[in-house]
Amino acid sequence: MFARLRSDIQCILDRDPAARSTWEVITCYPGLHAVWLHRPAHWCWTHGFKWLGRFTSHIARWLTGIEIHPGAKIGDRVFFDHAMGTVVGETAEIGDGCTIYQGVTLGGTSLYKGAKRHPTLGQDVVVSAGAKVLGGFEVGDGAKIGSNAVVIKPVPPGATAVGIPARIIPSKTGESADVTEAHPKFQAYGITQEDDPLSQAMRGLIDKTGSQEHQIALLWAAIEKLACEQRGGGGDCVPADAATEEHFEAEKLNQLVGK
Repeated sequence: MFARLRSDIQCILDRDPAARSTWEVITCYPGLHAVWLHRPAHWCWTHGFKWLGRFTSHIARWLTGIEIHPGAKIGDRVFFDHAMGTVVGETAEIGDGCTIYQGVTLGGTSLYKGAKRHPTLGQDVVVSAGAKVLGGFEVGDGAKIGSNAVVIKPVPPGATAVGIPARIIPSKTGESADVTEAHPKFQAYGITQEDDPLSQAMRGLIDKTGSQEHQIALLWAAIEKLACEQRGGGGDCVPADAATEEHFEAEKLNQLVGK
């Protein structure tokens, strides 16, 4: 038991640079208090003392601002960082080493009692501020959920989910999508260095459109040159509305989508 308590404290010291001492973590971190209060609440819930479990979780919610249903399963070294307004549903499962920030909802979309209604987080998952993970699916080990993302489908291991509804940025060679170092360190708030796949698609369309406009202008210039040579410089075969000049502002549009 004491080893587990020490690991709860150490994981906060490892992941939060603002944590200066063990005593500060024990006394001033509501996320730690929420986890510690959840354990007796979960014990009561699984041993038939349903009301006592719910009442303990209600007291924990009042003290910490973090609402964890006593039926939820929480692994070791789970860190609720700030986490005010976080809600964890009854059938949710949180794996070892996960980090959950403020305003997160691990919610359900089904009204059937006894069904698996809430998500299962694998190990070392980061769920960023304001994210909503809704449904009884799995989020793979090492995955990251971006801030304010709304996740309604499974997330593969190591991938990053961003946007509303969430879009998946796949992992690279089995590692998280935001890994840029040979030995990656913990990434606060699940920040990714990779582009949103929608932005990548938009930039591809912008580049393609700019290239096509350039080719069309070259074709009209070639047609005009050939016509002049055949007619000895007389007449103009190029229509008045022909796109002989490039007006597509590719650079400006790329800046709008974040290039």
